[in-house]
Amino acid sequence: MPADLAVIGLGHLGLPLAQAATTAGISTLGYDPDPHTAALSGADGPLSATELRRLLSAGFRTTTDPTTLGRVRTAVICAPTPLGEDHTLDLGHIADAARTLAAQLRPHTTVILESTAYPGTTEEFLRPLLEEGSGLTAGRDFHLACSPGRHDPGNRTHHYANTPKVIGGLTPACTEAAAAFYSRLTDKVVRARGPREAETAKLLETNYRHINIALMNEMAVFCHDIGVDLWDVIRCAETKPFGFQSFRPGPGVGGHAAPIDPNYLAYNGRSPGHPLRMVELAQEVNGRMPRYVIQRCATLLNHHGKSARGARVLLLGVTYKPDIADQTGSPAREIASRLRELGAHLTYHDPYVPQWNVLDRPVPRADSLYEAAAAADLTILLQAHRTYDLQGLSVKAQLLLDTRGATPAGAAHRL
Repeated sequence: MPADLAVIGLGHLGLPLAQAATTAGISTLGYDPDPHTAALSGADGPLSATELRRLLSAGFRTTTDPTTLGRVRTAVICAPTPLGEDHTLDLGHIADAARTLAAQLRPHTTVILESTAYPGTTEEFLRPLLEEGSGLTAGRDFHLACSPGRHDPGNRTHHYANTPKVIGGLTPACTEAAAAFYSRLTDKVVRARGPREAETAKLLETNYRHINIALMNEMAVFCHDIGVDLWDVIRCAETKPFGFQSFRPGPGVGGHAAPIDPNYLAYNGRSPGHPLRMVELAQEVNGRMPRYVIQRCATLLNHHGKSARGARVLLLGVTYKPDIADQTGSPAREIASRLRELGAHLTYHDPYVPQWNVLDRPVPRADSLYEAAAAADLTILLQAHRTYDLQGLSVKAQLLLDTRGATPAGAAHRL
């Protein structure tokens, strides 16, 4: 059966889009070449098991058959773009999706890129692949646009319908075709001048977050060194009604939205020659926070007459955000590996993660949270899930390091 929409890539962008489209009554097909992903397997995805069941019962279906892509009106590419070892975006999955779609592309189809990408990707990377593989011309035979993903997992206030969608089309007609589609899903559509402006808006949003978190991480180290309560500083500063937006420090920065430096346009070897120095510095600052947490742990243990070697350490919350199961980029993994290198004996607790491996070795899971906290020489709060009774934990724990500023003042050592 044909569908109105094909979502290509069923990850952290694709499934929320499919959920929103299906809820809006749009006949939606999910395509992913990986049979495991297409089967919607795994417990750490962007949707809960209950949400997935509702999605499937509402008519959403998945496939690994690329021929189904030739029978849709709109195709949205939500392929992942992970960071490579050189810290550049890997556009390989976008290329695979484009080639697969191009072989089935029919005239009058609207193709939209939601994947995070560099400015220019839609026009200079995606467009040639679609045109060469289909024999069609973008802007004449089919519509092509970019609308970067804005999904925020676990956010109870902002969801697909009330989060504006930025759209930049190759031509005005392309923009309007994409706008007509997204207007069925969201309350507000924002038209950019073109694909580059839409892509650069995503770059700005992502880098803004990382740079401001880096500032707070630097402030955390500075305030600890001079004996100032940073969390009280933030409480005071955020009362300013203008010119200040509150961010929080933490043990590191995780998630799918990695900082992007457009100086690294790896897909065509071109560089504008003007690196974003603030972004580079933010990456450096945020990247060293796990090591700073380890330093604080060792110091705390030492002050209490204990060594990191042989210490029993309990890690609380190993996901990258509170109240979700997604562990993408979570600093917990690096912190755990460094503690093991120091000879610490680790256990963990996370209500969303039933099993956890670090460097291919399992970390024992604490069954009784309070008993584990009482038995541990050091408990480290890495993610403040709502289910945690932080007041109770601060009483039970022998020594508690709160990296999120979630415990009451004076109840724990805070980052």
